[in-house]
Amino acid sequence: MYHQVDYRRGMSSRRARLRRNNKVSAASIALRVGAILVSAFLVLSLLGVASAFALVRSWLKDLPDYKSKSAFEVAQSTKIYSADGKLLARLYLENREVVPISVIATSLTDGMVSIEDERYYTHGGVDPIGLVRAMVKTASGNRQGASTITQQYVRNTLLLDERTQMTATRKVREAYLAMELEKRYDKTKILEMYLNTVYFGEGAYGAEAAAQTYFARSAKDLTLAQGALLAGLVQSPSRLDPYDNPAGAVARRDEVLGRMLYNKKIDVAQLEQAKAEPLVLMRTKEPKDGVYAAPYYVAHVKKVLQQQFTPAVVFKGGLTVYTTLDTKLQGYAEKASKETFDQPEDPEVALVSIDPKTGYVKALVGGRDYSKRKFNLATQGYRQPGSSFKTFVLATAIEEGMPPWFEVDSSSPAEIPAKPKPWIVDNSEGSGSGMMSLESATHSSVNTVFARVANELGIKNVANMAKRMGIETKLPNYPSIALGAANVTPIEMASAYGTLATGGTHYPTTVITKVVDRDGQTIFESKPKGTKVLKPEIARAVTDILKGVITQGTGSRADIGRPAAGKTGTSQLNRDLWFVGYTPQLVTAVWVGYPTERTVEIDGSRGFGGTLAAPIWASFMERALNGKSESDFPKADEPTWDAEKFDIPRSEGSASSDVVGKSLSDAEDALDGKVSVVYEYSSKSKGTVIDQSTRNGRTTLTVSKGPKPKSSSGGSSGGSSGGGSGGGGSEPTSPTP
Repeated sequence: MYHQVDYRRGMSSRRARLRRNNKVSAASIALRVGAILVSAFLVLSLLGVASAFALVRSWLKDLPDYKSKSAFEVAQSTKIYSADGKLLARLYLENREVVPISVIATSLTDGMVSIEDERYYTHGGVDPIGLVRAMVKTASGNRQGASTITQQYVRNTLLLDERTQMTATRKVREAYLAMELEKRYDKTKILEMYLNTVYFGEGAYGAEAAAQTYFARSAKDLTLAQGALLAGLVQSPSRLDPYDNPAGAVARRDEVLGRMLYNKKIDVAQLEQAKAEPLVLMRTKEPKDGVYAAPYYVAHVKKVLQQQFTPAVVFKGGLTVYTTLDTKLQGYAEKASKETFDQPEDPEVALVSIDPKTGYVKALVGGRDYSKRKFNLATQGYRQPGSSFKTFVLATAIEEGMPPWFEVDSSSPAEIPAKPKPWIVDNSEGSGSGMMSLESATHSSVNTVFARVANELGIKNVANMAKRMGIETKLPNYPSIALGAANVTPIEMASAYGTLATGGTHYPTTVITKVVDRDGQTIFESKPKGTKVLKPEIARAVTDILKGVITQGTGSRADIGRPAAGKTGTSQLNRDLWFVGYTPQLVTAVWVGYPTERTVEIDGSRGFGGTLAAPIWASFMERALNGKSESDFPKADEPTWDAEKFDIPRSEGSASSDVVGKSLSDAEDALDGKVSVVYEYSSKSKGTVIDQSTRNGRTTLTVSKGPKPKSSSGGSSGGSSGGGSGGGGSEPTSPTP
């Protein structure tokens, strides 16, 4: 008892001064309180009891639905998790982490009750004793509030829109709702809700956020001194902010400790020990925007969430969002993007990697530094795909029956009919090399061949193929889209190429697999749903050709030593460099360029998709697939070819290599073996090519069977020998494989 008295004598000088300054006579207080009561009595007498009752009833009109559970919901942060369970981000307008009272230190719970509402466990929502005390204090010139913890909670939830109204109406409504709340929840639950709602300053709402903001620890680990300090902040978070006003915060802390001693929550020894504890502030390291990893991916998830839910639900609803991101693959993607370009003046890299069998986005890089540039080049960067768009021309051609060996004039320039004037197409490698097969033109990425093929197929059909495979951007109806003149995004290109990896089934890109609300109920769930858009034999034929881009074409730097297919792309003036490629397990698109379009040059040389984007693709894919068993693409039958239906005009002077006079084997080598052969008798030695012609993109060689044998019967020339037809019969052969 002595120590307690001694403590009271040692109260802060600040409180002692307040007592002296506000000291008035008991008679004066009695007179003022009496005046208030007499005034209230006179009002009631004048209005009458019925009128007073009617007035109060009018104040209670249009009350919030306090019976609804959602009425007391407070803003909670939304958490975004990766597929492997890592926290990627917290989205919030109010920094709050709702926790059960069982994990809040008693130093804070007892301190809060002792300083804010010491009769909390005995009143029914409104404290009559506290109310009278407040009236006496106010009458004596020392304004004091009388709101209980329950009333404060009501003010911060149900009556949030009215909290600044200092009127009798709001006070009556607040008191009524507090009493109703106490009928529906026990004291422990109300205190828990209050501690998760109240503002502690520095942007921290609730006990957990406050503990992390001021002491970098969980609320359950607060010391007595720390819990008391937090309890004291609620009265005036700005004025008592310990970062700005440590002396004021400590003085208030000691006041809380004194009330805890008075209410027998601690003893004198605990009080003295807590007061002696130095104030050490430490803020948990939190990113300002709440994003811990994969910022460009999180930005895209945020966008998708807001397409499904209102901003209030996304940023205040306390959702738990499960995503498709693989943090290991994300790390590989970021490393591959940065290891090539690490200088400030270097171009940016966008990378998107998708599981083609589900459409799940496993990794996404939208730029070098999210803190400096928020624009997401992977999902918002609409750029020309260049020759990587030729894949859709190829797929259309294969589907229409054009065989890989179909020969097309590759001479440059090509003049393609268009309005208002013809489209003139040049090859980047020069004038071309005469007639060239569709397969070889793909490997070498020959512009004039694809321009002529697209014109034959119809550009609308090419655009429709791109849409079917996964390009969502509306494509314009002009011929140059065949060579990648229409802007698309890396995520679209990865999605579309994924259709080939699955054997013709397209899965839309997915970044969110499930969303759970604050009550643990699943409110959104996405399951992979593919659409068959290509026959398996078409997808496999396209893939077989694109495999050659890596093994013997412009994409050789994307060779990762396992079955893979893809296509390079370089837009006009070398401003956009692409490589989009896939294996059965992953499809990845890489774009290299500048946010503000300009030519990409490295060490004085212009960049190409095959020289800059392809190595980044290979670097990522090698790491991502390390340890995974090799597998080839789905098997399929060979498509039905119909070369006769196509008739692509040739420029004057263009022709296949002249092989007349050569042996059949030499001729086949010169023409890459893509020929048909017919035989007839001639004076030339057997096996010599005596004529060649090209029709419908197909070269036919006429090969000598040697001199025609003389007829033994001396009959007409219609006789035959050895199965040959008289008069120059033919023996067509199958195309050389």
